[in-house]
Parts: sequence; C-alpha cells; structure tokens
Amino acid sequence: MSLKEFIIPAIDLKDGKVVRLYKGEFDKVKVYKDNPVDMAKYFQDCGAVHIHVVDLDGALEGKPKNYKVVESIVKSVDILVEFGGGLRSYEAVKSMFEIGVDRVVIGSLAYENQEEFLRIVEDFKNKVIVGIDAKDGKVAIKGWVEKTDYTPLEFAKKYDDLDIFGFLYTDVNRDGAMVGPNLEGTKYLAENLKHFVIASGGVGSLQDVINLYKLKDYGVFGVVVGKAIYEGKIKLEEL
Repeated sequence: MSLKEFIIPAIDLKDGKVVRLYKGEFDKVKVYKDNPVDMAKYFQDCGAVHIHVVDLDGALEGKPKNYKVVESIVKSVDILVEFGGGLRSYEAVKSMFEIGVDRVVIGSLAYENQEEFLRIVEDFKNKVIVGIDAKDGKVAIKGWVEKTDYTPLEFAKKYDDLDIFGFLYTDVNRDGAMVGPNLEGTKYLAENLKHFVIASGGVGSLQDVINLYKLKDYGVFGVVVGKAIYEGKIKLEEL
C-alpha cells in the first residue's frame, strides 16, 4: 500500500456543504466548499482510492440528512466511498448501500442496539466499520455528545470476532485541531485487535501521516484526513 492509498480524504457534510468541526464541537464549524461533488472529484483526480463521507447533521439527528448529496458523490466518482453519520437502524444502512456506498461506519447503534447491529453485520458482511470515537479515554456516541463507560479497546473487543471490515478510531479531542494523531492509542488498538484499524483525528502534516504509515504492520489500514488537506498542509496532488 502506497502512502497515497493510505490516506482516506474526508468530506464532512453539514447543510449540504463541506465543513470541518473543531474537536467535535458543532458550534465551531468552518465551511470549506459549497459543492461536495467537486471535492470528491478532486480527490479522485489526485489519485485517492477511497473517500470518507460523514453526515454531521445525521450524526446529531440520528438519521442521514444529506442523503441526496451522498448519492451525488457516489455517482460522480469511481473510487470507494465509506459513509458514516446517523446510521442507527437497519433501514438507514440498507438505503446507503442501495445508492452505492461501499462501506458504512456505525458507532452509536453498535452501543445502543446490539441486536440490530448484528443483523446489519450478518447481511452486509465485511462492509461495516465499527466507529470508535474516543473522548477523554472513553467511547463517545450520538455525534460525540454522550460519553459511555467503555474504553476504546473494551468496546472494540465486543465486535472483533464478527465479519466486519474493521474499526475507525477517532480521538475526538484532536479532531480538526491538527495537533498530531494519537499514535500510541492507535497502535495499542491495532496490535490488540484482529481487524484493521483506521486512524482519524489530529493529522496536521505529511509527517503525521508518515508516522501512522509506519504502524501499518501492526494493523493500521489507513488514516482519515480532512482539515490538513483543506488548509493546504497536505497536498494530495504532490504525493
């Protein structure tokens, strides 16, 4: 896997626009692009092999809200699209696969309704990524606004024996802050789990990506990068 393939560019959607939050706080939003489809095409043109799309409105409201935008993104590119945000029912997940999404990220539902979550994993084998959003060392759910009693590893272990694609580990305290990823936490998860771990949160430079890339032999599959690309800290076209 090349360094470029290791990077999973992010498109965070709010009110149909491309935005980034600061440390998961919805009142600290910066709009980067009005047209998410153009952004997706740009990532494809730069050589990305997959993109990460998040429906922030959906994460807060408990069901996908930018459905038409996501559908337009999927139809406009030939690369893999993974989607998360508000997927808290079987029907919501099924609807995303029906419009061509390749993988889904599920966090809150895995915590709140294991029966429904297991049904999804059974019907969509190796298509589900378990979202582990960590805040102050504990897993957070519902758009990062509620903290649980689980540590990231405790939560991941519940699903590591299932036919999932892997885990997405986000350090919420670093997300959108470009202060560097949680290398220690990412490595700890990856080396203690059977499935891949995708890193997210805090990347602010190409060196941050390289530091995570060095962990691929431990089971780190890739890294979701958003703000560092939008702010010009990482230039995909130069990789």
